[in-house]
Amino acid sequence: MRVHSIIFVHGLTGDREKTWQAKNAAAPWPQTLLPSRVTHARILTFGYDAYVADWRSVVSKNRIGNHSMNLLAAVATYREDDDTNDRPLIFVCHSLGGLVCKDALSTAQQRPERHLKQVLLCTRGIVFLGTPHHGSDLAHWAEKLAKAIGVLKQTNPAILAVLKSDSEVLERVQAGFHTMIRSRAQDRLPPIEITCFFEELPLSGVGTVVPKDSAILPGYISIGIRANHMDMTKFRNVDDAGFTAVVGELRRWIKEWMPPRDGGLSSARRNENGEDDGRRVLGITQGGSHFEGPSFVHGGTLFQGNYIGRNGGPF
Repeated sequence: MRVHSIIFVHGLTGDREKTWQAKNAAAPWPQTLLPSRVTHARILTFGYDAYVADWRSVVSKNRIGNHSMNLLAAVATYREDDDTNDRPLIFVCHSLGGLVCKDALSTAQQRPERHLKQVLLCTRGIVFLGTPHHGSDLAHWAEKLAKAIGVLKQTNPAILAVLKSDSEVLERVQAGFHTMIRSRAQDRLPPIEITCFFEELPLSGVGTVVPKDSAILPGYISIGIRANHMDMTKFRNVDDAGFTAVVGELRRWIKEWMPPRDGGLSSARRNENGEDDGRRVLGITQGGSHFEGPSFVHGGTLFQGNYIGRNGGPF
């Protein structure tokens, strides 16, 4: 069984762990729930400063392009360092994180560096959760949030601007992404599977943050999650309808990409009778058997979870 890397990218005011962690949950669902449903995967989370208002510190003035380049460089360098740069990639992105991911992949196509291009070549799937593909009310919501917190808060006008429907930056991100998709088809490369999830409930005091028509991409599967914009990434158990839908897409993709049972490299040793004895060859040495923490590379921060085997394992 080939190992896949699944990279989680949070959104506006998000956090590398809290975005994916339900209230009162002991840990994020990629750590507690995902291993039982998606085996043979390495899980990474990308952390960046996406606050538009923050009372704790001065907010990053990075633009979308800065965050996307940081993501691209971080993933590429990380994979080069542990010699996993040919491993298939799946991105799971919430809100603004979807724009960062799309811009990163478009940038990879334009860059001459081989290790950066390899990120695009290995990307096989993207899950978008409440991503404003066509602009949204996020800018209005972010401004309301800033006002609600108080005058001492800082704002990032570049982030607010990109979330407006008429933003030239958003148009650039969209155009670059669609050009990349077309070029990939012309080059006869494997297509990138895409599924868009949209929120079905309004956010209290704000309303619908990213409406369905903004959160979907024509020609791709779209699925509703019965939660608001902030809660649509937080699953409590394996019976949660949202978890079932998201993981169902991941499992479907990975199954389609699997080589024939008798072909390709095996991830397990076989005994003299040709039977799987359960001892897997593939694994991850970096990070050991526990959550390793941050690895700072080229301005981005990647947090590695351990290799997940058939019976689950650490994040």
